[in-house]
Amino acid sequence: MFINREAELTQLENLYATGRAELFILYGRRRVGKTELLRAFCEGKPHIFFIATLSSDRDQLATFSQEIYRLTHTEVPEGFTFPSWEAALRALVELPGRPVVVLDEFTCLIGGNKAIPSILQKVWDETLRNSQVLLILCGSYIGMMEAEVMGYNAPLYGRRSGSLLLESLELPAVPAFFPNYTPAQQIEAWAVLGGMPYYLTAFSDQMDIFANIRRHILDVQGLLYPEPRLLLLEELREPRNYFSILRAIAQGRTRLNEIALGAGVGDSPVTARYLDLLQQMRLVYRSVPATESQPEKSKKGIYHIADPFLRFWFRYVHPYQSSLDLGMADGILAQRVRPTFDQFVGYAFEQAARAYIARLARKGSLPFLPERIGAWWDQSGEMDVVAASDNEKVLLVGECKWSANAVGSDVLEDLKSKAQTLLETGRWNSALYFLFAKSGFTPAVQEQAANEGIRLVTVEDCFVCPV
Repeated sequence: MFINREAELTQLENLYATGRAELFILYGRRRVGKTELLRAFCEGKPHIFFIATLSSDRDQLATFSQEIYRLTHTEVPEGFTFPSWEAALRALVELPGRPVVVLDEFTCLIGGNKAIPSILQKVWDETLRNSQVLLILCGSYIGMMEAEVMGYNAPLYGRRSGSLLLESLELPAVPAFFPNYTPAQQIEAWAVLGGMPYYLTAFSDQMDIFANIRRHILDVQGLLYPEPRLLLLEELREPRNYFSILRAIAQGRTRLNEIALGAGVGDSPVTARYLDLLQQMRLVYRSVPATESQPEKSKKGIYHIADPFLRFWFRYVHPYQSSLDLGMADGILAQRVRPTFDQFVGYAFEQAARAYIARLARKGSLPFLPERIGAWWDQSGEMDVVAASDNEKVLLVGECKWSANAVGSDVLEDLKSKAQTLLETGRWNSALYFLFAKSGFTPAVQEQAANEGIRLVTVEDCFVCPV
């Protein structure tokens, strides 16, 4: 299933339309849909789509050689191979028309032959840059792609025409995967699976969310049960310590000292080094209150697991794997998942609300341009959504409620009280108020909102971006 990558396809099509030699870098986490995007782009164009594997360098060269030969000949001689990678890459110049050449899982090629980037750099500089080839290097190991392919000291530095870190799909794409779910159920599915297309296609909207969790995540034979372990084992040398850190964060330990104590992998400086690598892999991110004018210097940072599915897995699967291995999936679902599920989804609903505000800002649908969007907290309280502009001296503040009850005036008054604390600092002159609710709003809040220009956002609204 190929859904919602129009902007990315347009970027590639614009590059193809130049008619010149182009070198493009596409990278992102496994399962994010890189290969599907490139296959959709290559459709109808003369192309070579080479997917590297963990086989020997010699076998890789032979396979790539045959792909080149197959583009211009009806039959490939048995055992045909170019004598070297340099010869194979030079042969791309002879391809007819405007060919697309995709080297997928490029990091696997580098793993088998460290000289590949240098060889490619030489051939590019000497011949390929004067051809009509659109060469796309694609990889899943984010840190390796950024260091070995895009880094300042990398052989290919300065040659690329463009690059794209492919992110997971945003919430508005989810209904296409689950058309039979209600908007609330779609948010629940997104809270569990995030925006990874592979994960989203695992669930079926012919079953409720808990039946899907039971079958595909908690069952040891389920498609998604081993997924995080495979992901980390492929990319990390010491996965056990990283597992402990991710589990600590999933259980609510978000500050560095809390994570160090909860994970037990070392003191805070040691734990910080592990967290740095997890951030490079885009598995963990550090957030500070959105009111901080210099986020990188703030001492208020807390850590979160970036991917919703990893957050779910490390909260509900990893701590109970012994029980799950003994066939106790029903018990884990009933006694661990169900009682805290609304709380878990509530956190994702807050993320959805902040993403909604970001979409409004991108479309110019806010009366100001926010410089930072996030949450806010201090010793006196917290707000789920804050967008701040120091230049225009405006704040946007919001509260999210994922509950069965309609949001009442008490929630709005509490939000105003917390916002007033920030306004009294003098950094901002005014505030806009947003309320986000799973179950709607009381008539009193609706009347107050109409009179005061307060924005009320329903679950359904979270999937669209009004102008």
